[in-house]
Amino acid sequence: MKNFNPTNPLNPQKRVRKYKAHVSALGTTQLHLRNPYIIAWWSAAFPGFGHLLLSKYLRGYALFIWEIFVNNMAHLNQAMVFSFTGNVQMAKEVLDPRWTLMYIPVYIFAIWDSYRTTVDMNRVFLLAERENADFNSYVIATLEINYLDKRRPLNAIVWSLFTPGLGQLYIHRVVTAIFTMFFIIIFVYFSKILVAIHFLFLGDIHQATQVIDTQWLLFMPSHYGFAIYDAYVNTVENNKLFESEQRKFLKENYQQYRVKIPKINE
Repeated sequence: MKNFNPTNPLNPQKRVRKYKAHVSALGTTQLHLRNPYIIAWWSAAFPGFGHLLLSKYLRGYALFIWEIFVNNMAHLNQAMVFSFTGNVQMAKEVLDPRWTLMYIPVYIFAIWDSYRTTVDMNRVFLLAERENADFNSYVIATLEINYLDKRRPLNAIVWSLFTPGLGQLYIHRVVTAIFTMFFIIIFVYFSKILVAIHFLFLGDIHQATQVIDTQWLLFMPSHYGFAIYDAYVNTVENNKLFESEQRKFLKENYQQYRVKIPKINE
């Protein structure tokens, strides 16, 4: 109980149990209602993404790096490409069973844990929403300034389409932005997709298909989709949080002082 702080930092006299948001120099972390099936689907698309959508960063990073490492060692993406093209025998030969069998339980855990965590966090959000405790909406630190503000979800989508991570920078989701931008560089470099595009512009389709590395290429669609979805959803939810904070502030500080016009008896 020594580390438990039952008071609201903005109002030491008010005891609170749960906050629904926290604004820091690295981003805005908040609770909001999420669909557990959608979060589980993102974990199925790429282990770690479901947890990152929940702002469970350490767990998400661990599962994400596990996916890249073990998938590469098992040659799972290459086997998927061979399966999609009807070459089942080649898919069987390229798979490494030592790493494939290790991959399966963690993959299932990522889906299950993200679903379970989403259900729990939805319950916590409902309790926090009911308590409606104050939270900080502005922070100024040595490296960054962050504050709640309304932004356009469409802008977040467009910037994410240009380069994954830019949409997160637009809404000041710095940790996810750095993570997303770093790994899109890794995927683009090792997949050699830009080299393949170069050959396509030259009309050399055969060379373009030969140079590309499908093992790394298959990481990119999920990565792009996650960057777009995460930027859009968090922009929408940040806008809701901004409105909620403004509504509460105006109600507590101005509504009680409304002007009452006396009725004149003639």
